[in-house]
Amino acid sequence: MKNLILFLIIAFVASCSVPEQYHLIKFTGETQGTYYAVTYFDQDNRIFQMEIDALLYNFDLSASMWVPNSIISKINRNEEGVIPDAIFIRLFKQSKEVYHISNGAFDPTIGPLVNAWGFGFKDGVTVDRQVIDSLLPLIGFDNVNLKNRKILKADPRIQFDFNAIAQGYSVDLIGEFLEKNGIDKYLVDIGGEVLAKGKKPNGELWKVGIEKPKDNAFYGESLKAIVNLENKALATSGNYRKFYEKDGIRYSHTIDPKTGYPVQHSLLSVSVLADNCAIADAYATTFMVMGFEKAKDFLQTNNEFEGYFIYSDEDGNMKTFITNGFEKFLEQEF
Repeated sequence: MKNLILFLIIAFVASCSVPEQYHLIKFTGETQGTYYAVTYFDQDNRIFQMEIDALLYNFDLSASMWVPNSIISKINRNEEGVIPDAIFIRLFKQSKEVYHISNGAFDPTIGPLVNAWGFGFKDGVTVDRQVIDSLLPLIGFDNVNLKNRKILKADPRIQFDFNAIAQGYSVDLIGEFLEKNGIDKYLVDIGGEVLAKGKKPNGELWKVGIEKPKDNAFYGESLKAIVNLENKALATSGNYRKFYEKDGIRYSHTIDPKTGYPVQHSLLSVSVLADNCAIADAYATTFMVMGFEKAKDFLQTNNEFEGYFIYSDEDGNMKTFITNGFEKFLEQEF
């Protein structure tokens, strides 16, 4: 389990006073190779951990490439008679929307490249220009379609990888479950992707930390900012955790679907505020692919979400850029 003792939200919640008619419920667990943490207030003192564990288990059976019998694994292997479930269909449709809006910077058919570079569920290969050129024709979300609950591929070698949106979407699923059960004051966190609804019973907002980029750091080891949230999702993508070095060159896990190579630019991390966590998660990755300048330009014409950028200047100094809308949520910077 990944450093649950550093789970930031518990520290923020534990100090708040709770009116007598509400019970503070919080629990943690493991999912998708990371932690999950759920905090909510309930007048009936109900604990939904078993139900949420089951929900996350079923999510993996749909969207996890590390589960051999999942729907996505079967579709990637082109097994006959596989019918996408509601989870897969929703991931597909949301991904298609982000793909078109981002002009292909976000592309869930990037699976073959992710595997080739050694960041997927298969061992990497020796990558050269020839290998990349052979894989690029398989990349492009326009080459797949969903028709009559069946996935149609232009080439059977095309493989899906929903990792850039799945974690955020699973956060949304937990939020939907809580709301169906009458919970309207909650904070859900899976691996740092969070969704906050309502306020605490004492009127306080939920507080979430944004990490300071630092190679091989533990989760929550060093904070760059604290954000107040209400009815918003926050997701962060960065290149300071998942990378490897070979022959003096650092290869990040963020791969540009147009070039086929890991991105190399000054952007260290991006945190995105949106109305739901799937969209926040997808655009955090999208902006890491775009790079600092293109992402800033994109946000000027798309005001549905806000961004907090951490980047290196020409002298290697860490700098931040914050959209005007994001500033309203900031409580403190370090």
